[in-house]
Amino acid sequence: MKEIYKIHAEMCKVFSNPTRLEILNLLRDKELSVTELIAKTKLSQANISQHLSVMKSKGIVMSNRKGKNIYYKLTNPKIIKAFDIIKEVLAEKLKENRKIIRIMR
Repeated sequence: MKEIYKIHAEMCKVFSNPTRLEILNLLRDKELSVTELIAKTKLSQANISQHLSVMKSKGIVMSNRKGKNIYYKLTNPKIIKAFDIIKEVLAEKLKENRKIIRIMR
């Protein structure tokens, strides 16, 4: 059972980087090429490739070469469900914090 916690922790490390979260969100509905990810994030090819490499090594994304381009997509759509749940929890927390600040003023 402890092995699952180790794997879980390793996967969560992938999600501890804002750039990887942005890439994850961009890949939520479709596969994208490295070139498309560069255009959407405004990051360098080296930077995008580094993050994709980390995500691929942890089994979050997979790649597919089509001609000169390499396309990436999520390995499992449930990853987005987890992403969205965490985002919802954080949005609720921000809303609560704003409410507390308004009351305190």
